[in-house]
Amino acid sequence: MMTFIQNDKKGSVMKVKINFILVAMGLLVFINHAAAQGMQFFQITGPAATTIIAFNPDGTMVWSNAQPGTNYTVQTCTSLISGTNWMDYVQLPVTKGVNTNQIVDFSLPAGMALIPAGVFIMGNYLINGNSITNDPDITNANPMNVYVSAFYMDVNLVNSNEWQTIYNWATNNGYGFVHAGLSKAPNHPVTTVDWYDCVKWCDARSQQAGLTPVYYTDANLTQVYTNGETTNVYANWMASGFRLPTEAEWEKAARGGLNGKRFPWGNLISESLANYCGLTNGSLIPGYSYDLGPNGYNPAYVGGGSPYTVPVGSFAPNGYGLYDMAGNSYEWCWDWYGTPYGQPTASDPTGPVIGSQRVTRNGDGFNFAWVSRCANRFGSVPSAPNGSIGFRCVRGN
Repeated sequence: MMTFIQNDKKGSVMKVKINFILVAMGLLVFINHAAAQGMQFFQITGPAATTIIAFNPDGTMVWSNAQPGTNYTVQTCTSLISGTNWMDYVQLPVTKGVNTNQIVDFSLPAGMALIPAGVFIMGNYLINGNSITNDPDITNANPMNVYVSAFYMDVNLVNSNEWQTIYNWATNNGYGFVHAGLSKAPNHPVTTVDWYDCVKWCDARSQQAGLTPVYYTDANLTQVYTNGETTNVYANWMASGFRLPTEAEWEKAARGGLNGKRFPWGNLISESLANYCGLTNGSLIPGYSYDLGPNGYNPAYVGGGSPYTVPVGSFAPNGYGLYDMAGNSYEWCWDWYGTPYGQPTASDPTGPVIGSQRVTRNGDGFNFAWVSRCANRFGSVPSAPNGSIGFRCVRGN
């Protein structure tokens, strides 16, 4: 048995109409609301048949008949025509028979997407004897199950215009930055900002929006981080403001609901899907069998030289509606770089307590396809800006 939810988004005035129609042993739920992006269907699959008890106007789904101690997967598609291709959306660990999970959000913060709570395989799943070649990270990205709570993420990398708007407000309100930030063009990712600049920018964005800042310079969380570059930055994880994603949050978001795949959309990459430098199998040694190229920098965007960025949102989004989660620009994360990851716990991990480098994720337009894999991870000196590193913000749900 399959249980379906139809999410039909249209119209200019917010309205929610929920009709329950019995279909075999499941429920079909039709939702007509305003956050227009198109139609979406959802189904739950797992070790036993389930029943949806309710689908609420806040986007939470109540369902029953689950087997505790197992995982269920919510899948999605945009049409129920013959040959429907269901895609994984989120994997739900089950501890009781009746569960409530937020699947969608009808009142998203502007420019952000909901990343639903759930478990996922973090790391390079494809190194485990699956006959897939040229996948590095054997020692620093061994796969493990990680649970991440729901959060919101910017659908795009912070671009130059957004950076400058908050930067101007911040410098007029007591903030100090070491680097002013650079960008190839106004709608390209801002780069050449170090980790400390990004963290302070997050606090300024929070305060400008009337939200509680996340980052402080004291363990008591009384002194908002506004100036300097101090190793001891403290995070208030309960605050409502903007922050950098943890490494686990970034990877879960990048995968878009797909477990065990190389890229946000699957295992192959081409320059029609992302901004990177093609190196197909046989073109040079070693080449990458999963790279469909063409070879070299993306021909549509190579003009203008370094940095080899493209306007944000130039390629199709992933399953969570996020752009540029493979290529275009590296992204700063909160965590200190270290192995193994999943520290201090495998539930909402925040990384090692201390280190010398902060995690950067994603790839850029200058590097090869392996760098843009969801599992790929680097460490970068937090005080060292780079023309290939930008960032995006998240907020708690």
